[in-house]
This record gives sequence, structure tokens and C-alpha cells, in this order.
Amino acid sequence: MKPIVYITRKLPDEAVAGLRESYEVRMWEEEETPVPREVLLEEVKEASAIWAMLTDSIDREVLDNAPNLKIVSNLAVGHNNIDLDAARERGICVTNTPDALTEATADLTFALLMATARRLSEASRALRAGEWKAWTPLGFTGHDVYGATIGIIGMGRIGEAVARRAKGFDMDVLYHNRTRRRFEDFVYSDLDELLSRSDFVVLLTPYTDQTAGMIGERELGLMKNTASLINVARGGIVDEKALEAALKNGDIWAAGLDVFEEEPVPTDHPLLSLPNVTVTPHIGSASVQARHAMMQLNAEAIHACLTGNDIKNRVC
Repeated sequence: MKPIVYITRKLPDEAVAGLRESYEVRMWEEEETPVPREVLLEEVKEASAIWAMLTDSIDREVLDNAPNLKIVSNLAVGHNNIDLDAARERGICVTNTPDALTEATADLTFALLMATARRLSEASRALRAGEWKAWTPLGFTGHDVYGATIGIIGMGRIGEAVARRAKGFDMDVLYHNRTRRRFEDFVYSDLDELLSRSDFVVLLTPYTDQTAGMIGERELGLMKNTASLINVARGGIVDEKALEAALKNGDIWAAGLDVFEEEPVPTDHPLLSLPNVTVTPHIGSASVQARHAMMQLNAEAIHACLTGNDIKNRVC
């Protein structure tokens, strides 16, 4: 009997074809909706591998239901949807997809930064609604990106890629990281100084117990009232109620958000009603090239694990 690989979302045939040659591949056949909890718990009972999405909670209950499980391969860089402690206890390997999405996510980060700076979503909405009646000297004026100061919180691969783009705009680059690193053109700063000096504060840090809620009322109060907050990391890093208040009160100028505490974000979420908020639906890595590269890394990790070979991109 072939080992069973369970895939929690419908993926393109070409991404899965290599695994079908050696394994019995079972897959939740919906692309738009996550696998229901009860289906996941049933399917993992026989699975040797789970190919998971970031929307799946692979917690202790799931792992308890999977006595044959050897690997969870996550279609994401982040892995806060997986109980790593429970996986370690059971000797289950967990992998992610670093590098493959670095440049795509950096592109989206900088796109949000520029759209926020120049009020693109606000201007587009007004034009489509027929509210643009005439050119005016200060109509839809935003802030310069060229020559501004960017502060990057979380200087990993994606942070470095954003910093390289920023240097192309002659921006001064500050960064804050768990560990100080050596860069020729990027300046390390403590968090409070970064917040107070930056025109654009960009969040790219992983979601952990230490970073949960790290940007709250106090931190937003340190930012310039002309500054923008860009979050392409995880929603829980920002206190959304504090952010809403800061935007409404003019404590900061704008926000660009690709992630939210609750996803999909409810359409009546207060942040969606604010004109100075630019939003996207968690599409940081959503380029065709990046997503296919991520899928290839997942498939390779699963095959390596189930054949007893070296496994790349291990988280645990």
C-alpha cells in the first residue's frame, strides 16, 4: 500500500503530479474554502504526510489523530498555524517555504507602501464613484516616497529585499531585529527610535508570543502624524482597535494592510471604512511564479521525508 499524502486545498495538477507517481494523494477538492475541521480530522488518520495551508490549524488534536504522520509541509513561510511543540514530541517534521516568496512579498510590500503614500485606493474609488469633478492644486495630495525614511521591523529575507527596493528610491533605511546584523547601508535602531523617525513603518516580523500585539497605542503614539504603517506580516502583531483610533484621530497618516487578526476580514470591520487605509486580502506571495515555487518546495520536502532523504526547509 502506498503512503498517503493529504492535501488540505485543491492545488494545480502540475504541482501534485510528481507525488502521484509514488504516493496515494488525497485532496480537499475546494480551492476557495478551507477543509472543514471534521474532514481534516478524519483524513489525517491514515496520512503519512499533510500538505497544509496557512489557514489550517494543525494543532495537537490533529496530530493525535494521525498515528502514521511523518511530515507537515506548510505552504507559507510562517508556521504559527502548526503546534510545533506537539510535532516535536511526536517526531514529526515540519517544513515551510522560505526564499521562494521573498521577492514577491517584497514587491507587494512596496506596492502597498506606494499606494498608501499616494492615496491610490482613495483616489481610484473617488474617480469610479464620479466624485472627481475637477483638477485642484491639492487634490489627493500624498507624501513623497523618494528620499523618505523607512523603518523595517523584522530584517529577515523579505526585510532585506524591501530595503534593497527602498535604496532604489534613495530612502534612509532603519531596521529593528531580534539580533543586530551587519549592513553597509541599513542602520540598526531600537524600536522606539525607529517608530519616531520613520515616515513609513513596515512590519515583516514573524508572529510569536513576543511579537503579538507589539504595535499598540503606545507604539502608534510614537510615530509621526505624517507616517504610514504597512503590515505584510501577521494581523495579530498590530492592535487593530488602537490602529483604528490612531487613524481616526490623525495620530498617524495612513495604513497599508495585507493581513488582519481575523481572516477573511469581516466586511463591516471598522478599518475597512477608513479612507486612509489601503487593504489587500493576504496576497503577499501571490505571484504565479512564487506560488508555484512554493508548491515545488512542499512537494520536494514531502518526498524527501517519505523516502528517508535529507529534508530542506525544516522548521522542526
